[in-house]
Amino acid sequence: MSNLFLEKDLLELSSCLKYKELSYSDIANETINAIDQFEAQTHAWTIYNTAELKERALELDNRGLTEEIFKPLMGIPFGIKDIFNTKAFLTQMGSPLWKNFNPGNNARVVDSVLQAGGLIVGKTVTAEFAVHALNDTVNPHDVTKTPGTSSSGSAAAVARGMVPFALGTQTAGSIIRPASFCGIWGMKPSFGMIPRTGVLKTTDSLDSIGFLASHCKSLRVLLDVVRVKGPDYPYVYKNVDIPGSYPKVSNRPWKVGFVKTHTWESAENYVKEAVTQLAEKIAVTKGFELEIIDWSSSLSEAHKIHATIYTKSLAYYFKQEASFNSEISEIMQKMIFDGSEISIEEYQNALLLQDKFIDNLDVILKPYDFVISLGTSSSAPLRGNEELPDPSLIWTLGHIPSVSAPVFRCPEGLPFGVQFISKRWNDYTLLQAIEDIINKGIIPHNSLPIIE
Repeated sequence: MSNLFLEKDLLELSSCLKYKELSYSDIANETINAIDQFEAQTHAWTIYNTAELKERALELDNRGLTEEIFKPLMGIPFGIKDIFNTKAFLTQMGSPLWKNFNPGNNARVVDSVLQAGGLIVGKTVTAEFAVHALNDTVNPHDVTKTPGTSSSGSAAAVARGMVPFALGTQTAGSIIRPASFCGIWGMKPSFGMIPRTGVLKTTDSLDSIGFLASHCKSLRVLLDVVRVKGPDYPYVYKNVDIPGSYPKVSNRPWKVGFVKTHTWESAENYVKEAVTQLAEKIAVTKGFELEIIDWSSSLSEAHKIHATIYTKSLAYYFKQEASFNSEISEIMQKMIFDGSEISIEEYQNALLLQDKFIDNLDVILKPYDFVISLGTSSSAPLRGNEELPDPSLIWTLGHIPSVSAPVFRCPEGLPFGVQFISKRWNDYTLLQAIEDIINKGIIPHNSLPIIE
């Protein structure tokens, strides 16, 4: 069955709407039909309202919008991970403790999408408190495999063509992993690019907002819509706005790095072979110059630093929830307990080590326009099996932008992605480079189709 959202990126959908090649009701019906067909077995949504979506789309059709008032996401349906506050829907954090909670406001990023014309479909399933405990969502490519946590509902909804994009978050690998396992595009922008107001807080120095989409070109549109802009945000203004949102690389070739990190040996052989072959293909393509990056042993403490910050923060922010042991998962209980055993001094030292890590990573990445990295270390493992270590949380700890590109399939035919990264604030150059790789026919521009 064909699906507009899997065939066209956001720019193409917007163009079809603007020039009346499609109606807003046509777009809404894509979501409604996909949910009707796939939601019963996918479980991507905690709550949705297709009747409201249909009514809003009809209103837009009847208004006869002119080009002058057209907005970048006008009439485009989207999903929201169920840790973002929303006025129209409950926000339940993947936990029975927050069942039926109505925050009464929207997260700021939700308002940004609404102001750009987006239409909310509903809230997508998340892991409990956006941590590790897998919820009901299945992997659309194989129901026996994990869809990834914790933005799993958002990833599955996009992979099934229910929406062309959905909001997600990442504190370790919760955008990159679901994107890789579900065969779609995922982006975690530089830390600080997107406001976190009205979103569940788990860890102050790690929580990042991003998005999952069915096409690469949609990532740039979404980043433009949701990021902060202007002199009131000095770091972004200095590093992104003043240089220009769409930096062009001069006539010189793209400078590309290839880094393996300390997680490389954990990866399955078919993953290492696929990523290495892609790096070699880029290296011999005109317009690219590739170097191997040496991974300093001092940077190999990233997972340990991350674990200290993460678990201590969970113990602090979920102290009240921890008193309801019967209502939270064993893994959440353990992480809270482990965090409570960490002293304030250890936590503060880990924050200092994170700052040092960020600075060291900046130095390593500075010479390169973008860097090739492992995405996940395998295709999706069986539900309940632990995922192999991968570099995703390394890049989260380092506050740098990362993109999961759906490029490969494992011997069983399941998707897995490659991860492209860049230095902090280099988000637009990173996207430009990926688009150039696509234009040269090296990787596909869309998601990997589900083989029924």
